[in-house]
Amino acid sequence: MSHTLYTRVLIVGAGPAGLGVSLALQRAGVIDQLVVDSRDIGASFQNWTRGMSLLTPSFHSNAFGLTDLNAIDPESSPADFLRTQHPTGSGYADYLKAVAAHHKLPVRIGIQVQSIEKIESDFVVKTDQGEIVAEFVVWAAGQFFHPREKDFPGADLALHHSRIRDWNELEGEAFAIIGGYESGIDSALNLIERGKSVCLFSRGEPWNSDDPDPSRALSPRSFDRLRAVLESPEKSSRLKLIKNTNICSIEAQENHWIMRDNHDTCSISQTRPILANGFESGLGLVASHFEYNDDGLPIFSEEADESTLTPGLFYSGPALVHRDSLFCFIYKFRARFGVIAGEIAQGLGLPHVDEKLLPYLKAGFMNSDLVCCANCQCAIESTVSVPNPSKFS
Repeated sequence: MSHTLYTRVLIVGAGPAGLGVSLALQRAGVIDQLVVDSRDIGASFQNWTRGMSLLTPSFHSNAFGLTDLNAIDPESSPADFLRTQHPTGSGYADYLKAVAAHHKLPVRIGIQVQSIEKIESDFVVKTDQGEIVAEFVVWAAGQFFHPREKDFPGADLALHHSRIRDWNELEGEAFAIIGGYESGIDSALNLIERGKSVCLFSRGEPWNSDDPDPSRALSPRSFDRLRAVLESPEKSSRLKLIKNTNICSIEAQENHWIMRDNHDTCSISQTRPILANGFESGLGLVASHFEYNDDGLPIFSEEADESTLTPGLFYSGPALVHRDSLFCFIYKFRARFGVIAGEIAQGLGLPHVDEKLLPYLKAGFMNSDLVCCANCQCAIESTVSVPNPSKFS
């Protein structure tokens, strides 16, 4: 592609967010669209650490009007396709490829987007293979390839968990992990299962959180795994969780690393510390096209996740946030696929959009009730205690 290519809708990113919006657009009648990715379909999942799997369970219940939590459209199910409850990264990538092939989505891989500029009513997107001109752009590039490795002085001396290909390849017997939410707990439990000792530093106490947003507390699966470790005297003796501690700096010495926290307390690790502090927003090249709130979070229109600065530029993916609710799980951000597709299809003047997207509405892929997302509480409070707090410092 060395010449200028024209398309009505360009989607950047061939992961679940990009493909999910593409499918919704197709359902809404948008045929003239293009999905591009610099790597491959589901590349971030293919790059997951060996043995890592989705936290949210997959179950094929589509026939009863309950879509698989990890599905990207109302008609498919990773559980049915993969015959497993918690798909691995490579397995989920296979599912994404199968969906794209089945629906003949217009995906082109190996195209690196270099810049995006809006000129009058069109977007001019420069790539390493020429220009693409589009009326609408959906940024769905994801986050996994943008780890937060510069959060504090010396953070780059640590090893971000996303760069670990296989836990069995790490040398050493004792490890320090910085970050106590899903990534940190998952890293700790994987190391414990391999006979290692772990000291985990957490800014908060996620294992004791009752936040109604599942993105701010540990998943039931992580609770189950943590309980299993704590119920084993031998394994629990090798796990130390330190709550409400913020590592502020790391220094590398000849044979060890020194970590200093917000209490000015020093801790020493004989192995390279592991960062489990998450990822950058993933907005990347389009970051300047969005507004940000006082907390530094991007602002999206509540109508359809559109930029409030650059009309026609939409976002889909795990960096989505509305009213302090995080949409970082697939089952969360997919709830807006139909909303984005409907807005674009109507903007293109296509007929009967609402009727065409009715299956998406019925399946929960067109959620517009953002008040519920922010305020819903379970009617019955849990009486189950969290994993033994006495084990934690």
